[in-house]
Amino acid sequence: MDFEFSEEERIFQENLREYLQKTLRPKIKLIDNTGIPRDFISDSSKYGIWAMPVSEEVGGQGASFVMTAIASEEIGRADFTMATAVFFLLESGWGYILDKYGNEELRKEVLPNVTSGKWFLGISSTEATGGSDIANIRTLATKRDKKYLINGQKMYVSGVMEAKEMGGGHLTLVKTNPQAKHRGISMLYVPTNSPGLNVSKLENMGRMGISTGIMTYDNVEVPERYLVGEENNGFYYSMDGFNHARVLVGAACLGSSEAILDMGLDYIKQREAFGSKLKDFQSIAFEASELKTKLEMARLLVYKTAWMLDHEEKYKDDIPTFAAMSKLVAPQVAFDIVKSVMMWMGAYGYSKDAMIEMAYRGIMSYLVGAEGALNVMKLIISKRILM
Repeated sequence: MDFEFSEEERIFQENLREYLQKTLRPKIKLIDNTGIPRDFISDSSKYGIWAMPVSEEVGGQGASFVMTAIASEEIGRADFTMATAVFFLLESGWGYILDKYGNEELRKEVLPNVTSGKWFLGISSTEATGGSDIANIRTLATKRDKKYLINGQKMYVSGVMEAKEMGGGHLTLVKTNPQAKHRGISMLYVPTNSPGLNVSKLENMGRMGISTGIMTYDNVEVPERYLVGEENNGFYYSMDGFNHARVLVGAACLGSSEAILDMGLDYIKQREAFGSKLKDFQSIAFEASELKTKLEMARLLVYKTAWMLDHEEKYKDDIPTFAAMSKLVAPQVAFDIVKSVMMWMGAYGYSKDAMIEMAYRGIMSYLVGAEGALNVMKLIISKRILM
C-alpha cells in the first residue's frame, strides 16, 4: 500500500495551491457577495481545471479522479465559501458523464466550451415532490420528429444564472417512459437559453457565489442528438455521475475545513485567557486533536474512493457504497471543525471579519442535501451492506 501522491500529483497540488491562494483566496468576500468573477473562470481555464477528467480530444486534461479530487480540495481550501468548489465539481463530475456517454457530435459541441471556461455545465435532477428520490421525477419528455418536447419543473438547480448568462446548460433527467419508473428515465442536455425554459433564482443562506434556482420547462424542444447515451438509461448515468460528484464534494469539504482548522490552531496558539494560551487548556487541546484526527480519517476515505474510481472496472460494485460514505462523512467532519473553530474564537468567530461564517454556511448545504441528503447516503450504505 502506498499513501503518497505521485510526483506528478504532488507538483500539481503545490502549483495549484500557490496559484489559487494568489488568485482566488483574495476574492472570497467578493464571491460571497456578488459571485465568482468571470475573469477568474476565464483565466483559470488556462490552468486546465474546468472539467479536468474530460478527454483531451474535447479540451479536457483526461485527468484521473485522484488528480481531480486534489484540485477540488485546493479550490475548497482557497474559497471556503464552497461556491467555486460547486462550480468545479459540477463541471468535472457531469462533464465526465457527458464525455463518457454522450454522442460524438454532442461532446464536440458542448465540452470544448466548458473546458475553456466559456460555458457552464451542471445537473438538473431535483424536483419539489421528490428531492433525492430521482426515480419519482415527473418532468416529461415526449419524442416527436427527431426532437424531444420537455414539460415540467426542476428545483434547487445549481448554476442556473451562470448557464443563462455564460451559455451552456444542464444534463436534465426526464421521464420518457412514465410507467417504467426508474427504468423510464432519460438524460438530455438542455441549453438554458432554450425557448420555453424559464429560470428563477432562489436565495440560499450559503454558497452565495453560485446561483441556485428553479427551471420550468414549457414545451422546450431539444434535438434528438441531445440525448445522452441510450433512451431510458438516464437513471443509471445519473447514479454514475453522483458517485463521482460525491467524492469531489468530500474533497472540497476537506480543503475548506482544513483552511478553517489552520486558522483556528493559529488562533489558540496566540490567544491568551486567564494567564494561559488557549492551546494549554486541555478541553480545547483535546478537541483540536479529535478534529485533526477526524479530518485525516475523512481524507483517507475520500482519496481511497477517488482511487477506486480510477480503477472502476475492478471496484464497480463497491464504488456506490464508498462514494456515499465519502459524502456522509466529509461534510459532517467539516461542519464540526468550522463550528468548533468559531466557538474557540468567541465573538470574533461569530463576526463577518473572521470570515468563518462563510464556510459554515457553505458546508451546511452538503448536510441538508446537495448531491444527496445524508440520510439518503445512509440508505444507500445500509442497503448495500445488508443485502
